[in-house]
Amino acid sequence: MPKSPQEVSVAEKRLIRAGFREEGHVRLLYGAKVLVPLLLCVLVPISGVTRQLSPFYAYVLALALGYLAPDFWLGRRIKQRQTNIRLGLPDCLDLMVVCIEAGLSLDQALSRTADEMQASQPELSDELRLVILEQRAGRPRMDAWKNLAERVNLEVVRTLVSSIVQADQFGTSIAKTLRVYSDGLRTRRRQQVEEMAAKTAIKLVFPLVFFIFPSLFVVALGPSILVLQDSFEKYFK
Repeated sequence: MPKSPQEVSVAEKRLIRAGFREEGHVRLLYGAKVLVPLLLCVLVPISGVTRQLSPFYAYVLALALGYLAPDFWLGRRIKQRQTNIRLGLPDCLDLMVVCIEAGLSLDQALSRTADEMQASQPELSDELRLVILEQRAGRPRMDAWKNLAERVNLEVVRTLVSSIVQADQFGTSIAKTLRVYSDGLRTRRRQQVEEMAAKTAIKLVFPLVFFIFPSLFVVALGPSILVLQDSFEKYFK
């Protein structure tokens, strides 16, 4: 059962966003911050780094990298999980719309969607199961959805939760709200892809100028320069 956001520390929040929710994971994180620097210090004399650096700087660098390495790994894990959730959200909303229009309530549609997406989107399915678990434990529905937005820490999820809260308060159609939001997500993703494609031409300028053009100049002008060099040598002789 996840705690409220006010009861969770910074390290626990990052671990929860990465998918690690057990209390022992916090101890593992802090233990890694101690063991990884010690392991790197042991590897310093074995790897021969002290031949290029002084021993003092080598050990300081090993301690710093070892202390920051778990945080870097955790940050990459959070970004990867957020990316998977963002990519799977439109399909999740479409499946929820189908379930709601088939006569299921929002909670039943959420449970069915979590079961159906277990194989294709395990991260998103896991988060939806937590929402269901919180509601079964007695937490209000809107609080459970707001906790989902806090755990995932994605703007698209925050906006979705706000739309669901407003639809629940004003009595509007949940299915229509989810369908409109799903279409908006796909449109936004298409626009992002088009924007990235438009930026490709500008990004290719630097490789062309620094890597491809010099090679072309050498291939095109190299023989001419050699011929001119031979001609000047004969002339000056």
